[in-house]
Amino acid sequence: MCRNLAKKIHVPVIAFDMDMNKVAALSDIRVEAAPSIEALVNKANIILMCLPGEPQVRAVCTQEGGILEFVRPGQTIIDMTTATADVEREMVKLFAEKSVDYADAPVARGVTAAEDGTLSIMVGATTEVFDRIKPVLETMGTDITLCGDVGTGQVVKLMNNMIMVMNVSALAEALAIGTRAGVDGELLFKTLSHGSADSFALREHGIQYMAKGDFPEDIFPITYSIKDMSYALRLAEETGVNAEGARLVDRSLKEAEAAGYGKQYSPVLYKLFEE
Repeated sequence: MCRNLAKKIHVPVIAFDMDMNKVAALSDIRVEAAPSIEALVNKANIILMCLPGEPQVRAVCTQEGGILEFVRPGQTIIDMTTATADVEREMVKLFAEKSVDYADAPVARGVTAAEDGTLSIMVGATTEVFDRIKPVLETMGTDITLCGDVGTGQVVKLMNNMIMVMNVSALAEALAIGTRAGVDGELLFKTLSHGSADSFALREHGIQYMAKGDFPEDIFPITYSIKDMSYALRLAEETGVNAEGARLVDRSLKEAEAAGYGKQYSPVLYKLFEE
């Protein structure tokens, strides 16, 4: 994402990460490495965050030495983390007190889309802020959607991830049933992709990984799926929805983590049924 931003945007890009090797890997496209959050905030007009989850958003923004301590009027914060609507609505109020604009803009479509600059980006912001930040987001994605006020980007992203993980669970069950009934797994999924069962999850998670038994540790792991599902279920509870299907999948995710698969790509959920 940062590489696409730096290649396509017509202003200097400065970056900070706890793992500075990741920033160093961008030196070939002249991304400047910031030694600290303070140094980055002092130089940047638009600040983008992409963090593991809600606790990290709150910490990076509000703890001592965090973004909120160093911002100045007129800056804009864009949070691309998958977090909760609650934390985003909390942050927008805190930054507004410093005359700083704020938007949530979580992303979808996976690692390949991030590398190719073809992400779907779901934005929660005022119309004025959205219009101003859209050209920045278009360096990383092809579908940029204003979902409503701050927090609504997260609502849409959490529903995206809830549906995706539920699809992956359904694929795992189908693969287990189909193979035990004598059908080759790859043939099963490829044939399903020609019919009404076709989906992004089938093509990207099922055919490319699950049917091949390939569950790498460098792509979205079970632990991240558990995190996102917990946010989605919290939202379901807050809105009074009995999300029974999502709760069943959440239980399977936790079983997979307990079985030692927590660090592996989420289609590893299949191993619960394979065993």
